[in-house]
Amino acid sequence: MNAPHKLPPQPQERPIGAILVESGRLRAEDAERVLRLQRERGLRFGDAARELRLVDDEDVAFALAHQFDYPYVAWGKSAIHDAVVAAYQPFGDAVEALRGLRTQLMLRWLGDPAARRRLAVVSPTRGDGRSWTAANLAVVFSQLGERTLLVDADLRRPAQHRLFGLPNGSGLGTLLAGRSGGESIRRVDGLVNLSVLPAGPQPPNPLELLSRLPFPALLDRLGVQFDVVIIDTPAAEQGADAELIAARAGAACVLARQNASATRPLVQLAERLRAASVNVVGSVLNAY
Repeated sequence: MNAPHKLPPQPQERPIGAILVESGRLRAEDAERVLRLQRERGLRFGDAARELRLVDDEDVAFALAHQFDYPYVAWGKSAIHDAVVAAYQPFGDAVEALRGLRTQLMLRWLGDPAARRRLAVVSPTRGDGRSWTAANLAVVFSQLGERTLLVDADLRRPAQHRLFGLPNGSGLGTLLAGRSGGESIRRVDGLVNLSVLPAGPQPPNPLELLSRLPFPALLDRLGVQFDVVIIDTPAAEQGADAELIAARAGAACVLARQNASATRPLVQLAERLRAASVNVVGSVLNAY
């Protein structure tokens, strides 16, 4: 019998005021002022504290995230690039759209008992936002409590090490070449369930490395170690890498950029993926 998917984390009993005081974002004496206003006006604690200008929106978001066991990082206190909005703004509109995508993927992809829980993010051309989508999608899966690995399989123009502020001296390329091991997988500070496997230094033969047996064997091992594996890929126009990666992963999400992507290359890419027995779980229109 397959194990049921994890339910979203339930809120803890610790009140927002206690979280703000314990974190040093609100003084105990100021918390008493907030409680008085809360009782007088029937406000929520966060709204009362904001009305008194004792905290700001970021403080309230911090407290809510901790109350619901929903990890995120604070602006200016992490090496993660601000483009990874899911790590910084868990309640923003862009992240709400990403959570909607996550829900659809859980229904269409993770809901399949035969799914291998590996998903390649692919698109026809450069600039479609594959790396942005893969990075933020990995974050929202990790915030759900899933042990999540983000693999940068774009060995031509890697981006994930920059997005997460990680060293790139070793990674997927060196691992496939037998020049590094599991130490290439790095945990992301502040996001407890997220790890990243960077691409590593650019090899002279990226397609050949991905074509060898160690790559599918590696994905099989990672599929055991992690609940969800999200794979960033090169643009399909740059070669056969993306199609090969998607075939090894078994499932793909096809990305288009709003007001930029042409329909024909998208359709052709989806057709090639299906011909390679890839489960195309859906398409995404990237507007960010």
